[in-house]
Amino acid sequence: MNDQVPCSPKKEVDGVIYFPRLSDKIRLHAEGRLRADLHDNLGRGMDLWTCQFLGVDYAPLAEKVRSGASDAEALAWARENGKSRPEEELDWWTAFMTTVGFRDSLAQRLVERKAESGLSEREDILTMMDYIDADEGR
Repeated sequence: MNDQVPCSPKKEVDGVIYFPRLSDKIRLHAEGRLRADLHDNLGRGMDLWTCQFLGVDYAPLAEKVRSGASDAEALAWARENGKSRPEEELDWWTAFMTTVGFRDSLAQRLVERKAESGLSEREDILTMMDYIDADEGR
């Protein structure tokens, strides 16, 4: 069935937030079980930002995940084949990812997404990660 959602965007592996969701989306899509409205953003948005931060292209990372790599193994592959980052850059990137949509260039898009999903009255949804969790029933 094409109706499953991946894990929370707030989940992390080895300190890298969102990476488990990226991997989960790849696996669910490969199995034909990913919720249909998530297909268009495969490799885009937060998926793309995560790949850019790690310094790898989405397609080879997706292939690694589809080959059976665990989240930790896929992340290790990305770190070996991508860009090395100092610890403070990981902290900055984590802060960016966890606050996207809060008083920034995507704030209006967050308002629109909440309206599309019938969540406009939810004052606790302040970021895109909050929205994703609420939209997916978490």
